[in-house]
Amino acid sequence: MVAPGSVTSRLGSVFPFLLVLVDLQYEGAECGVNADVEKHLELGKKLLAAGQLADALSQFHAAVDGDPDNYIAYYRRATVFLAMGKSKAALPDLTKVIELKMDFTAARLQRGHLLLKQGKLDEAEDDFKKVLKSNPSENEEKEARSQLTKSDEMQLLRSQALDAFESADYAAAITFLDKMLEVCVWDAELRELRAECFIKEGEPRKAISDLKAASKLKNDNTEAFYKISTLYYQLGDHELSLSEVRECLKLDQDHKRCFAHYKQVKKLNKLIESAEELIRDGRYTDATSKYESVMKTEPNVAEYTIRSKERICHCFSKDEKPVEAIRVCSEVLQVEPDNVNALKDRAEAYLIEEMYDEAIQDYETAQEHNENDQQIREGLEKAQRLLKQSQKRDYYKILGVKRNAKKQEIIKAYRKLALQWHPDNFQNEEEKKKAEKKFIDIAAAKEVLSDPEMRKKFDDGEDPLDAESQQGGGGNPFPQELELVAGVQSLQLRRTV
Repeated sequence: MVAPGSVTSRLGSVFPFLLVLVDLQYEGAECGVNADVEKHLELGKKLLAAGQLADALSQFHAAVDGDPDNYIAYYRRATVFLAMGKSKAALPDLTKVIELKMDFTAARLQRGHLLLKQGKLDEAEDDFKKVLKSNPSENEEKEARSQLTKSDEMQLLRSQALDAFESADYAAAITFLDKMLEVCVWDAELRELRAECFIKEGEPRKAISDLKAASKLKNDNTEAFYKISTLYYQLGDHELSLSEVRECLKLDQDHKRCFAHYKQVKKLNKLIESAEELIRDGRYTDATSKYESVMKTEPNVAEYTIRSKERICHCFSKDEKPVEAIRVCSEVLQVEPDNVNALKDRAEAYLIEEMYDEAIQDYETAQEHNENDQQIREGLEKAQRLLKQSQKRDYYKILGVKRNAKKQEIIKAYRKLALQWHPDNFQNEEEKKKAEKKFIDIAAAKEVLSDPEMRKKFDDGEDPLDAESQQGGGGNPFPQELELVAGVQSLQLRRTV
C-alpha cells in the first residue's frame, strides 16, 4: 500500500499546477450528480488521498458508468491513471473532460502537458494557447506560458536534429535528440530516429535501448521488433534475436522480413544449442563439426565466426589435440587478445605440448582480466609446478612419449628402452654404470606413468618418487625401493625376451 500523501506529493512534483486545481474543482462537483455517483466520487477521492489507487480507480469507473456526462468523474479517473503512470489511459479522459466542459483549464493544461511529452508539439501548443485565452488563474497562466516556451524550444531542436540527420552528422543529431527526449519522453518517433543515429555511429546497444522503448510507446510496432532482432543478431546474441523476432511475428505472422529472419536465426540457434549439448556430453569432435556448420550457415557476421572458433578451440583443448587447439585459439586471440576463454584453452594445450613458459604467460594474461577465476589460478600454479618439474626429471621425456599417451604406448616405449639399456648388454664397466642409471630412470618412468594415481600426481606437478616433493625434504630422489623394482622388472624383461 502507498502511504497517504505520497500520491499527491508525486503528482504535485510532476504536474505542479494540477493538485490545487483538482481540489478547487471538487468543491462544486456535486451539482447535478445523483446520490450513487456522488458516493463513488467522494469515496474515490478518499482512496486516492490514501494512496489506494486500484480501489480509487474502481470507484471512478463506477462514477463514469453511472453518469457518462460527468466531467469531474472523468477528470478524477484521469488523475488516478496519471498517479499509476498510465498516461495513455489518462489522455482520452482528459479529452472527454474538455468536450464536456470547454473552459476547464486544468484538464486542457494537463492534456497539453501529456501531448508535449508525446512529442505532439502542435497539438500541445494549441492547448496552451487556449488556456491563455480562457481567463486562467495566475498559476495556470504561468504554467501555460512556461510550457509554450518549452514547446518552441522543442520545435527548434526537432528542426536541428532532422537537418543534422539529413547531413549525416549523426553525432550532432544525437545531441539535439538527447535534449528533446528530456522533455518529449514518450515520443516513439524521436527514439526511433535516435536509434538510427546510434546505428550509424556504431553503438548498437544504445540503439536497442531506444527501439525497445519505441516498441512499448507505439502499438503494433513490428518495425522496432525487427530492428532489435537484427541488431542482436549482428552482435552475436542469437537467443535474444530469436526472442525479439518472435514478438514481431506475434503482431503480424505474415511479416515477410521478420519471417525470413526468424528462419535464419532459428536454424543458427538450433545448431549452436546442439553443439553446446555435445560439448556437455564430451563429444568434442561432433561439437567441432557443428560449430563449423555455424560458420557456414552465417559467414557474413564476424561475431559468429569468432565465437565458433572460440568453442572449437575449447573442444580441441578438451579432446587433447594440442596442435589444433593452439592454432585455432591463436586465431581467436589475434582478433580478441584479451579473450579469457581462448587464453585458458590455449594454456591447457601448451601444457600438453610441454610448452610451460607459454602456458604460464597465457594464464597470467587471463588472470589480469579475471583475477577471481579459480580455474585460471589453479592452471597457473600447475604450469609453474610443471615448469619446475621439467627442470628435474620428466618421465614422459625419459620414455619419449607425449603427455596424453595411452597406457599401451607407455608400456611399449618402456619395453623398447629397457631392452636397449639393460645393463647386461654392456661389458665396459663405465658404460654398464651409465646403463644401470638409465635403466633405473626407465623403470621409474614406467612405475609412475603406468599407475593412474601416481601419474595424476605427476601430471599435477608432483613427483611421487621425489622425496623433496613428498614434503619430507631432502633425501635421495631415487629411493632404494625403486632399485628393487628395477631389478624385478629386469627379471621380467628377460623372461619376456
